[in-house]
Amino acid sequence: MTTPVLRLNNGVEMPAIGFGVFQTPPDETIAAVETALATGYRHIDTAAAYLNEREVGEAIRRSGLDRSEIFVETKVWITDYGYDETLHAFDKSAGKLGIDQIDLLILHQALPGEFELTIGAYTALEKLLADGKVRAIGVSNFMPDHLGRLLEATSVVPAVNQIEVHPYFRQSEVLSVDTKHEILSQAWSPIGGITFYRDGSHGSTLEDATIREIAAAHGKTPAQVMLRWHLQQGRQAIPKSVTPSRIAENLDIFDFELTTDQLSAIDALDTGVRGGPEPEQITRENFGLQIPEA
Repeated sequence: MTTPVLRLNNGVEMPAIGFGVFQTPPDETIAAVETALATGYRHIDTAAAYLNEREVGEAIRRSGLDRSEIFVETKVWITDYGYDETLHAFDKSAGKLGIDQIDLLILHQALPGEFELTIGAYTALEKLLADGKVRAIGVSNFMPDHLGRLLEATSVVPAVNQIEVHPYFRQSEVLSVDTKHEILSQAWSPIGGITFYRDGSHGSTLEDATIREIAAAHGKTPAQVMLRWHLQQGRQAIPKSVTPSRIAENLDIFDFELTTDQLSAIDALDTGVRGGPEPEQITRENFGLQIPEA
């Protein structure tokens, strides 16, 4: 299976569907990534803070695929922000992954309370890009204000902004700002997982009646419908699983198309309630994970 590609704002091409390893334990990561690559995924998304970059690299080596066939994305954690610190963060990540060049390196959070460190970190990404050590750079969990502050202080427009997007939390304003600046929106938690409603209760998008009805109409699963929703609206999605059947299912989304009414019906499910951490509340005191050297 050949996965369609999306062209980033600097001309680099990236697969339209990636494979994520957030919260995948290191001892399960190698098998999951090997399965994903064997299934046909060609984009692996990891992060320094996931503490499984080494296992991702090992799976890539075991795959037998040429390095040029695999798009590798990772993220710099906030404890490594600052110009020199982020240059060193690249060395740590590249060393664990066992690769010389990272395809896409992004900042994991905006760190709004110490934004000067964020600017220093992004300036380091610009240096790594200019030196050819990375092919594209970007950000994650940046809200419109964060993007505005970043664009005023730096030269290279981020290629991507990886944010929480799923039917119950669409982040329309962020998506609009990304589009305005030709920044590709990447969806983490693209099928929602355990999601929250306005009243504080929670449930799964996989059980949503609207999504299940659309899935039945196409002979697909709710997860496949949601991933197709992202694809047709121009986003890249990064599903994750350690179950081989679900890994395969999440990639099998290129043989059907949602109608305009079906896309709108999924859009209408938005509750405006975030499932992940509030970006404005990310601080080094509260989220100060130290990233190991090796």
